[in-house]
Amino acid sequence: MSDLKTLLEQGHELGCHTFEHYDSFDTAPGAFLQSIASNQDTLQTFLPDSTFRTFSFPKSVPRAITKWKVGHRFECCRGGGQTFNAGTADLNYLRAYFIEQARGDFAAVKQIIDRNRDANGWLIFATHDVCDNPTRFGCTPGFFEAVVRYAAGSAVQVMPVLQALHTLQR
Repeated sequence: MSDLKTLLEQGHELGCHTFEHYDSFDTAPGAFLQSIASNQDTLQTFLPDSTFRTFSFPKSVPRAITKWKVGHRFECCRGGGQTFNAGTADLNYLRAYFIEQARGDFAAVKQIIDRNRDANGWLIFATHDVCDNPTRFGCTPGFFEAVVRYAAGSAVQVMPVLQALHTLQR
């Protein structure tokens, strides 16, 4: 828990992802919403002053009714898509780029960063674990650091999702 406190103190953000990591489409809306509530309750147990303000749909595109109901609980939600957001964006389903799907192909990540910059878009990176032996949903610290370093040096602003949303809304 001290790691989470440290991350929050450093300005990082915790987004909700359901407690049971339910599939966004295959799970009934009521069960999906209950899992969100369970996740919030668990967060409160460990970090009483924290709340989730953004959401990430697990595994698949959500059902329309689930997307609508979840969208009323959070300032914004994101899914997949392996692209960036430009022009008009759906705040209940922002697109995200899962860096582990690049399979270590740094050129592909550089390309999406550059395309986003050129389009004046909003690129949301996502991954699950960052460690020396990541799961198939994660990446190594070296790859993650290279992505962050390139993004930070690409003449774009790098910030947590909620901060980016508030910046764009101004």
